[in-house]
Amino acid sequence: MRWGKVWTVARIDLHRLFISKDYWVPMVILGGIFFVFIPWVLLGVVTRPQSISVVQQIGEVLTSLPGAASENIPGDTAQGRAAYSLAVFLLAPVAIVVPLTISSAVGAQAIVGERERGIGEFLAHSPLTIKEIYAGKLVASALPGYLATLGGFTVYAFIVNLRAGPMVGGWFFPTAGWWLLIFWVVPPFLLVALAIIVRLSARVQSTAAAQQAASLISLPIIMASYVASSGFVLDPTLAAAIVGSIAWVLAIWGIASGARAINRERLLGVGTGN
Repeated sequence: MRWGKVWTVARIDLHRLFISKDYWVPMVILGGIFFVFIPWVLLGVVTRPQSISVVQQIGEVLTSLPGAASENIPGDTAQGRAAYSLAVFLLAPVAIVVPLTISSAVGAQAIVGERERGIGEFLAHSPLTIKEIYAGKLVASALPGYLATLGGFTVYAFIVNLRAGPMVGGWFFPTAGWWLLIFWVVPPFLLVALAIIVRLSARVQSTAAAQQAASLISLPIIMASYVASSGFVLDPTLAAAIVGSIAWVLAIWGIASGARAINRERLLGVGTGN
């Protein structure tokens, strides 16, 4: 595979996205809501002196956790422990939801969008191999979501340390589990979804149908991220390592099978829907 050609395919799609305000403005707003607004508000509520009743309720939940899980929650006060739990454990799935939402919108129209714009024939008759086209579409779909996550993660870390840091003895975030989450867990989760979405984009007849299919695919993966993140409470580092390893195996299998499922006829719109 010629990676220079792969990047050429990806660069063309990324340039198209960059000049399309209809795409990136809503995505910036989405990332701002999940990584900035919601954490700022929730951590602000928990850390306020007036929020004693809320903190007590969270404290009751924390005391009911197994001993190993309880030991992973530092802080000498109920507010500190509540803020730490919210920032480190409860908001962890956001790191998967945001990039998946952003990238699935790109992946859904990766191939069917080319046909609707009349470029599918150009790709089908180009000297690029199908694997190079498929890989380029995957890269173009994954990069916007993942880069948004890296930027949002940086801002989120600042907010967490600013809001919760003083209550748990200083700046503590990112934790080891979050480093693994961002760099080991998020990429394969993203690739698993996109491998299926880009493959379906070659099968359907319209972008609207592709977007509906992308929503159906994203939902179970988002649910899986919430289930997987529950293990962070017991052992964040081990849970992230195990979940990421499983996700990478699925991602590699999904990409390999997806590349075999696309052919030049599908780029031309011949035989779609099979």
